[in-house]
Amino acid sequence: MARVAVVLRQAFDERLPWLAGIHTPQEDRLFFENHVYASCEVWGAVDADIVGFIAFREGWVDQLYVLPGYQNRGIGAALLGAAKAAWPTLQLWTFQKNMAARHFYEKHGFTAIRETDGRDNEEREPDILYLWQPQARLES
Repeated sequence: MARVAVVLRQAFDERLPWLAGIHTPQEDRLFFENHVYASCEVWGAVDADIVGFIAFREGWVDQLYVLPGYQNRGIGAALLGAAKAAWPTLQLWTFQKNMAARHFYEKHGFTAIRETDGRDNEEREPDILYLWQPQARLES
């Protein structure tokens, strides 16, 4: 389980260098032990070790990270598919500057529904709320 916190930190620091170093590895592990595992379903992608994971709960994706060397291989899409299969709608937050994540979520059917100035998040970084809901099917 500690490996998931390592994946988070490596992916976060690589893709969001302006926010690197906010938490220590010990703080990351405690966050997962005390919060994520207690409130979320966590799925991992493995290639000899965990290379990506998603943590989700009813209506929300709380965490989705894939190691940079494993991105663009369908791992994130497969993990996101598990959450989509579990819940009829999903929401998630990402940072406005994280264009790679924004493109990924938009490609997978999420729509931006709200932007903030970051006042309410720990990093004080402007963020954006996304919503996914399946398209209604037309019956003939």
